[in-house]
Amino acid sequence: MDLYTIRRRSNWTDAAELEATAAKSSAEGEKMSDEVRWIRSYVVEEPDGKLGTVCLYEAVTPEAIRRHAGNTGMSADEIFKVADTVIVREDPVTA
Repeated sequence: MDLYTIRRRSNWTDAAELEATAAKSSAEGEKMSDEVRWIRSYVVEEPDGKLGTVCLYEAVTPEAIRRHAGNTGMSADEIFKVADTVIVREDPVTA
């Protein structure tokens, strides 16, 4: 599997909607575990006031990511294969 970033723009109006979609995404990921693996997501505040995400996935192809997103009911606006990883410092821990 290769590593990909996925940008999902303005998919959710609030955290509750996002959590419901995350549960669907996890369930769908279990069904597609040989094709797609969700690694992590960063939730971002969009200019329109909605929530979007920048996600990191392992997948066999971008098409597998699109299929997973479609089955979950969310977008996959931009998908990019990761060329390399540079870690300057670990993600900060929130309280």
